[in-house]
Amino acid sequence: MVKTNAMRMLDKAGISYSTKEYEVDENDLSGSHVADLMGVDHGSILKTLVLKGEKTGYLVCCIPVDGELDLKKVAKAAGDKKVEMIPMKDLQPITGYIRGGCSPIGMKRPFPTFIEESAQEYPLIAVSGGVRGQQILISPQSLVAFIQGKFALLTHD
Repeated sequence: MVKTNAMRMLDKAGISYSTKEYEVDENDLSGSHVADLMGVDHGSILKTLVLKGEKTGYLVCCIPVDGELDLKKVAKAAGDKKVEMIPMKDLQPITGYIRGGCSPIGMKRPFPTFIEESAQEYPLIAVSGGVRGQQILISPQSLVAFIQGKFALLTHD
């Protein structure tokens, strides 16, 4: 296992986590596929999405892999009128991460980050380790505290 920047940051902060590797399928980078490969509840694996608000600028949302982002709820959580997903081509220049390996930990610069509140139902959640094929398992509270995020309702019911 290669230590990623996200892992080094958690190590430096003394935050407890574990990792899980999985075989990357370039034809299916979906979080649902990752959850199946890892054999865990789909609600405990979060995908990291990057958006841009009208007033707030870039922001990050982590939602369960099978969830669908509700842009109105995200805008409300961010204190903005309107938010939209960034184009995929902008992901790496903005965050330093590629699709399928985008972590809420260790982006090029910190952005306001919101975690779907249902994540609190799990003792551990998984987020990308910063590369494809690597997940970080961490308590939702530890993640939110470390990234200075907030829990919020972000998905369609």
